[in-house]
Amino acid sequence: MRNERISWGNFFRTVFTIALPIAFQNFLSTTASMVDTIMIGSQGELSVAAVGICSQITSLFFSCYFGFASGGLLFFSQYWGARNEKGINRTFGLALVCMLAVSLLFGGTAAANPEFILGIYTDKSGIIAIGAPYIRIVGFAYPLQVIAMIISFLMRSTERVKPPLFSSILALITNFILNWILIYGRFGMPRMGAAGAAVGTLVSGLVNVFVLLLFLLRDRKTVELRIKDMFSWRDGFLKEYTGKCFPIICNELFYGIGQMLINIVIGHQSESAIAAMAAFRVLEGFVFAFFAGLADASSVVVGKEVGSGHLMNGYQYVKKFSILCPAITFCICLTGLLLHRPMLSLFGLGAEAMFFGKYMIMIYLAAGTIRTCNYIMNCCYRAGGEAVFGTLLEIICLFTVSVPATWAAGMIFHLPFLAVFSFLYTDELIRLVFELWYTKSGKWIKPVTEPGRAALPKFKEALLRR
Repeated sequence: MRNERISWGNFFRTVFTIALPIAFQNFLSTTASMVDTIMIGSQGELSVAAVGICSQITSLFFSCYFGFASGGLLFFSQYWGARNEKGINRTFGLALVCMLAVSLLFGGTAAANPEFILGIYTDKSGIIAIGAPYIRIVGFAYPLQVIAMIISFLMRSTERVKPPLFSSILALITNFILNWILIYGRFGMPRMGAAGAAVGTLVSGLVNVFVLLLFLLRDRKTVELRIKDMFSWRDGFLKEYTGKCFPIICNELFYGIGQMLINIVIGHQSESAIAAMAAFRVLEGFVFAFFAGLADASSVVVGKEVGSGHLMNGYQYVKKFSILCPAITFCICLTGLLLHRPMLSLFGLGAEAMFFGKYMIMIYLAAGTIRTCNYIMNCCYRAGGEAVFGTLLEIICLFTVSVPATWAAGMIFHLPFLAVFSFLYTDELIRLVFELWYTKSGKWIKPVTEPGRAALPKFKEALLRR
């Protein structure tokens, strides 16, 4: 049992070599809809609001498949620590099948009946009319999105962080150029508005998957994917994978439903409020995309240490990540607050929407910092093999505090918009208290590999002596 302390110097070396490239890749790969919202700003508040509502549908789709991806990351990182190539293959195949099934369900519905989906979120006919062509085209990009994510997670877990970063840069450049041409009708192309932004998203998704597959097929020295191993789920693996994934899937699914209910409340506010919320979601998304990349990196680092049997190292990494990531979030949010006027002006917002946006960022300065602290700890629980505690805590707090409070404020008492918005993050402080305790307890370390399981008794003894 290795019991030496992880110094801050070693920790920051890990951050710079693994975590930051993953964070930037995640930031780039999740900004397609944000780029769409920004570039559609010249078309007016209504177009911004429409693309913003469509982004919330994509967020629900993300919540429905991310549990499979997150479970895959858990197994990838621990199997990588144990150098179990067959386990990595089986995890990749099973996660890919599950995620593709979800993408076909959502993509088919979006393509076949976009007005129905949009009608769930808002009662504004103008927003539905603009958003329908956009979400119909984006629906075809959903399968590409899940393929890109599972390949990226595989590469991150096996410490190949540059290929996903490179593919995301190319995809973002493609999206930006096509948006510029198709939204505004450059070079003789038709002026497509929101639908043009959707085409840019679809084509950039194709570019992203193509480049990732190219890297994956060329590099067979790290991990070689074999079809027969990818779909060999006997010997109890299917049960173990679904057992670990089920709590995560429930977490993401119920979180997505909770956010959908909150977004329905927002969708019934004024058009200025909806546009301000769309702009805020973009700014929040930029912060969270970068931070979620750090969370994925922490999962890779912690999972590798736990899987290889170095449990105390994994424990110490979690404590340091749970300090670093919220500190970074606070600094980013503070910068956003100081620069709110030039940033919000990118979206073509009116005076009332600009006023809303300023105070939304101010509220998020505190709420977002606490939220990211909770998120990083929950991700590390999953990497350590524990997915139940974080799931139950998040869902219970969401549906007993945030959702009913926001619904009552917006749909029953019809409070002013900023008052409604202030209730969105009311559950985070409660979660923080419980998660700090659970992180310190070390009970979340539950290895799925033989080296990890063998080291568990000594780890528990070491915790008792601390």
